[in-house]
Amino acid sequence: MDYLPNILMLLAVSVGLVVLFQRLHIPTSLAYLTVGVVLGPYTGGPTVNIPGLDLVGEIGVVFLLFTVGLSFSLPKIHAMRHQLLGLGTGQVVLTTLAVMGLLWVAGVAPAVAFVIGAVFAQSSTSIMAALLGEQGEAETRHGRLGVGISVFQDVTAVPFLVVIPVLGSQVAAEVLGLTLAAALGKALLAFALLYVVGRWLLGPLFHVVASRRSLEAFTLTVLLVTLLAAWTTGSLGLSLAFGGFLAGMMLGESEFRHQIESSIRPFRDVLLGIFFVGIGMRFDPGALLVVWPWVLGGAALILLSKALIVFLLVRRNADTATALRTGLLLAVGGEFGLALIAIALDARVIEHGLGQILIGAVLLAMVLGAAVIRFNGALAARLLPQPKVAAMVEEPLPAADAQTVVLAGYGRVGHTVAVLLKASGVRCVVFDADPRRIAQARTDGFEAFVGDVSDPELLVAIKVGQSALLVLTLTDSAAALRATQLVAQKFPGLPVIARARDLATSSALTAAGATLAYPELIEASLRLGAAVLNHLAVPHENVDELIQDVRDEGYRPVVE
Repeated sequence: MDYLPNILMLLAVSVGLVVLFQRLHIPTSLAYLTVGVVLGPYTGGPTVNIPGLDLVGEIGVVFLLFTVGLSFSLPKIHAMRHQLLGLGTGQVVLTTLAVMGLLWVAGVAPAVAFVIGAVFAQSSTSIMAALLGEQGEAETRHGRLGVGISVFQDVTAVPFLVVIPVLGSQVAAEVLGLTLAAALGKALLAFALLYVVGRWLLGPLFHVVASRRSLEAFTLTVLLVTLLAAWTTGSLGLSLAFGGFLAGMMLGESEFRHQIESSIRPFRDVLLGIFFVGIGMRFDPGALLVVWPWVLGGAALILLSKALIVFLLVRRNADTATALRTGLLLAVGGEFGLALIAIALDARVIEHGLGQILIGAVLLAMVLGAAVIRFNGALAARLLPQPKVAAMVEEPLPAADAQTVVLAGYGRVGHTVAVLLKASGVRCVVFDADPRRIAQARTDGFEAFVGDVSDPELLVAIKVGQSALLVLTLTDSAAALRATQLVAQKFPGLPVIARARDLATSSALTAAGATLAYPELIEASLRLGAAVLNHLAVPHENVDELIQDVRDEGYRPVVE
């Protein structure tokens, strides 16, 4: 294994730069890009050359599109079609056409101008979401609009995965039209094929695998389905990433969605990092000495075109201040634009020199765009007339999950708690590792998903920290203890109320961070004792006081 030292060098530099960038609150995607530049062939020092690195990175893009598909199933896309078409699609289409038209007038070939427009239309959801969260703007009107439109970009950009590779065909214009039509036909065929498979085979397959209660088997199944879908679209001459998106979309409405996302997340993050390393290796910093005016011009075009177009679109349905701040958020360059550049380079739609300019422009737009997001309020205040500034002082919108209770475990106790919450008008989302219990919960009318809450990736995927309360009614005491410890570490402000079988378990859960942990055997004894005292005509207030005294003393009077 002559390339093992190269792998070790890649991992060592990646760990160092990722940790450094995280401490500086810089998105890790930029860290991986820097790794690629440092270890690439265009800079001094060691150069990493690992066979198959590009393929591994491409699989990372497949996993990225798979998770995007999970968030945008067919019913969800249909339900959000007005917002999707009005803002998400509108921004991507208008930016692409505006940049393409400008470049075409300047003499750039139509196919190349189209690719550049598509690249410039993308924004970085990860940079935007991270900075807004740090600044406390994630739940403001402009913050939610910005992130929402950026997420929609990922969906509306999927057709570029079909179109761009075809543009590399050296054929006449009339034949190119037929080639594009054939590619779109293949895309529809892939969609129909995966829709049938997803509807009739994937559900039963995941039920069988989930019933084994093996996270290893479940993860292997997720990897198999994702890569099989990618292979299907690749066999049809389409991009692998398109297949990943279709597979995610088919599974987006299943009860396994959250567990699937938590299983795929570690693979997606690492392999996507490798993809960005590969992008960084394509970039020649020395070329900036010659093309830096074009890089600056490209970055300026990215920032200004998107800010203006988003402002005009949002202004139709929001106040001027909100529209301006939303436009400033979406001005940032996007990682997906880098993915489109890589696809265009591989398909020979654009040549190497132009690719260097585009990569430099997108990277610069990501850095400058991050600064614009950081100071979007101050910039808007400077750009707006003074009377409009008052409109910028807005209260954060309430989080969508602020009144949601996450209930883990749908056995006898979990069902009772869920019924009480529903009767009280409280939204309850149920999780259980047993698919049969989830099927019953859905039959009972609850929002329920297969998932193990002792899995840290699942807790992140379902955004448990945004909920009002976590209720643990698990029969598996070890799993309940792990979940409590994870919540205490990652989401220390989230209250946890847990079920415990006995006093020892209750004490362990409380020590791990549970707000309350009720030992059900002792509680049953207390309720039985209360019934006896009430039957003997002991006043109710005295009975309640006795029971509460026992609880306050940690149940010691009962067990001593």
